[in-house]
Amino acid sequence: MSQVSVQLPDGSVQQHPGSATPMDVAKGISEGLARAVVAAQIDGHIVDAFRPLEDLKPAADPTAAETADDSLSLQLLTSRDAAALAVLRHSAAHVMARAVMRLFKGVSLAFGPTTDGGFYYDFDLPEKISEDDFPKIEAEMKKIIKAKEPFERFSLQRDKALQLCEEMGQDLKVEHIQTGLGDQDAVSFYRQGEFVDLCRGPHIPHAGMIKAIKLLSVAGAYWKGDAKGRQLQRLYGTAFFDKKELKAHLELLEEARRRDHRVLGKKHGLFAFNPEVGPGLCLWLPRGARVRTLLEDFLRGELLQRGYDPVYSPHIGRVEMYETSGHFPYYRDSQFSPLFGAEAGGLLDAWSQRLEAGTLDRDGEDKLMAAAEVLGVTLPDYKPSASPEDRRGVLHRWQTENERYLVKPMNCPHHCQIFKAQPRSYRQLPLRLFEFGTVYRHEQTGELNGMLRVRGLTQDDAHIFCTADQVEHEFRATIELTKFVLESVGLSDYRVQLSLRDPDSDKYVGSEANWDRAEGALRGVLEESGLSFNEQPGEAAFYGPKADFMVRDCIGRSWQLGTVQLDYNLPERFKLEYAGADNVGHRPVMIHRAPFGSLERFVGMLIEHFAAAFPLWLAPEQIRVLPLSEKTTDYAVAVTKQLSDAGLRATTDLRNSKVQAKIRDAQLELVPYMAVVGPKESESNQLALRDRIDGDLGSMPVAEAVAKLTKEVADRTVRTVVKNALMETESSGEEMFAG
Repeated sequence: MSQVSVQLPDGSVQQHPGSATPMDVAKGISEGLARAVVAAQIDGHIVDAFRPLEDLKPAADPTAAETADDSLSLQLLTSRDAAALAVLRHSAAHVMARAVMRLFKGVSLAFGPTTDGGFYYDFDLPEKISEDDFPKIEAEMKKIIKAKEPFERFSLQRDKALQLCEEMGQDLKVEHIQTGLGDQDAVSFYRQGEFVDLCRGPHIPHAGMIKAIKLLSVAGAYWKGDAKGRQLQRLYGTAFFDKKELKAHLELLEEARRRDHRVLGKKHGLFAFNPEVGPGLCLWLPRGARVRTLLEDFLRGELLQRGYDPVYSPHIGRVEMYETSGHFPYYRDSQFSPLFGAEAGGLLDAWSQRLEAGTLDRDGEDKLMAAAEVLGVTLPDYKPSASPEDRRGVLHRWQTENERYLVKPMNCPHHCQIFKAQPRSYRQLPLRLFEFGTVYRHEQTGELNGMLRVRGLTQDDAHIFCTADQVEHEFRATIELTKFVLESVGLSDYRVQLSLRDPDSDKYVGSEANWDRAEGALRGVLEESGLSFNEQPGEAAFYGPKADFMVRDCIGRSWQLGTVQLDYNLPERFKLEYAGADNVGHRPVMIHRAPFGSLERFVGMLIEHFAAAFPLWLAPEQIRVLPLSEKTTDYAVAVTKQLSDAGLRATTDLRNSKVQAKIRDAQLELVPYMAVVGPKESESNQLALRDRIDGDLGSMPVAEAVAKLTKEVADRTVRTVVKNALMETESSGEEMFAG
């Protein structure tokens, strides 16, 4: 076995036999380190600590020149490294699957990946798993963990792997090897005791490293996410290296449950979903619509001041426009089917899709041709003996000649057409177009999640068309705008993810030179800005790199909200031009930006961040006037009018109830301020102001209260959101005003 050079994080280089493992390297440093090692990182890739170093060397390139340094870069991962937690959780998913197979008969395994907060495993089994089964599954998992059995990796040739999975009765794994692993000659498995699973890994050395586990929920799922596929059961769990970390995580989940925007949205009348309207199509109720309007008005005012021009575009467009942009068919699976002017349009579209997927046999083709003829479509150029590409071309020509429309999945193609609608000069650039444009995505039903994942979403979309020399200035301005918008609603804890292309993928459009230029421009601006950012290859849009703002809410969860994207490709695809100073046509550069992202997702996130207790400037109801009795009703109405005339959203509670009950209800309905008025306040033209959190602020003239509140609104003051603030307020309100 040859020797392998290993470079450690401190820069030192060691020589080891090819049969040595990262664990052997750790033992050479200290036994304590070896006991703590969870996995290893080799040249940026996470691997098992017990893999031979020889297996981890990149395949030699016979055409490449020899380099002076061909050592492996090795980092030993322990529980202190964030990447180690994902390895632990992936191993815990295997432990859970093993426990389920011990307790239930006829289990067919799907997949068990990690998630942001834990892991899940999908199963096909005759018996329905419920939360009542969790204690016995957890008990079995703890038995497996206590045994501390190792995870052992082995590899089999494709035919042997199929044979093994067939012998184990794992039909889903058989199907995955046959259809999901391409032409791989060999595949890897992991064994732990009697449990064997097809898996890429990596895994922890032994199950005893799992110190804390918890099953969280069970839900339905589909095999490989296909709603037409087999229905499975998805079991969610989480795992940690430490019981204290698990306890803290469970407390966070409980707090997140309390802040669930779906529950709070219904409770406070903010939005609704109705199956008669359609899944994922949000109905904004008056109070929620008020919040949305306030956000739109706030951003609209900022954009107009910053030199943006408002535009509007239709909700549908011809398919050919989206073919030009690349959105169709690149994102076809997440788009609604085209609308056709002719009856046969849908038939030919399905026909074309089946040809593209290679699922159409001659009998099916004959039936489709017969059906098309019944609908009056003749295709004289269609030859069943021709290649699928040629046959699809015939169908496409017919579809092009007969109008096809899409409900728009993106606003950017429409804005390109607005730019193109009239001649442009370099003197007009940058041209900044903005629109609160509603777009539609055919998300899978199982992926819908209240306002956070919808089928109809309104983007605060803007597109900037500029010269190459203006790119950095405009990109810098959009970054500053996004920061300003987020901080205006109290979201100051964020980082930026610079999403780049994967050089090995063919899903991206445009020249390599344009991509290099775009990525370099974004990276340079972010470095100059001093913003904390990380690079994420493979996460770019198909037409260009982007900077995504990853925002942490008050309980530490991360949300992807605002985005800025640089695009050299759509201007090329749409042949956009402006007349330069040399009187020659030049191609503009396009910047896509949306500080909110989508209003649905942004408001849903704010509901959870604030627990529906919005800051004063965003509150749908800012102050409620509470008369002590009927004797001061007229004065209460007059005070409400004064407050409303000053631009405050004020209401009056004229119920024949005790003022203590009115205060309690206002607090539970999350009204920021209350104004109590009685005979004393009426005589002195004052009000007794009450803060929802701080309580009684004392009596003051109405004008003074107006000044105080309007200043808080103008400053867009966002007081610190305290964990559990909503629940503490509710419980204290109930105790204070009980009876």
